[in-house]
Amino acid sequence: MAQPAERGYSATQITLHWAIVLLVFFQLIFGESMTTVIDAKPGEAVDGADASLATAHIWVGFAILALALFRLFIRLRDGAPPAVDGPAAIVLAAKITHILFYVLLIAVPISGIVAYWVTPEAGDVHELGKPIFIILIVLHAGAALWHQFFLRDGLLMRMLKPGA
Repeated sequence: MAQPAERGYSATQITLHWAIVLLVFFQLIFGESMTTVIDAKPGEAVDGADASLATAHIWVGFAILALALFRLFIRLRDGAPPAVDGPAAIVLAAKITHILFYVLLIAVPISGIVAYWVTPEAGDVHELGKPIFIILIVLHAGAALWHQFFLRDGLLMRMLKPGA
């Protein structure tokens, strides 16, 4: 495993982070169209927008999976900046949150692929990803804003400016 980055995240890591953020938000906002299409009875007409968004959901899911795997590769190769000093429980919570994000970014698209092309029962597992993502996003964004505006330790800048 690589040593932690000396300063901040690289431009590649930052770009991957924000690209994945945008794609995950797309999925969270428009993913219900996939459910509408899947739940339609045979021969039942599906709204064109729902059909298009369902197709986009599939392709965006593939993109998230590919970008997450690439991001994990970069993280293992290049490392990450060292954790900010703080209480051990907070540092551990941050580490667990990041691990859970990687697990979700890989497992949720795979469960969607399995649900769509192999067995619909995997859809129940796939759908659990949405509330878990929302909880993690709120925790992650809240922690970043806490660091930025209350602790004023510059942590947020590591994901906004390469090498910060």
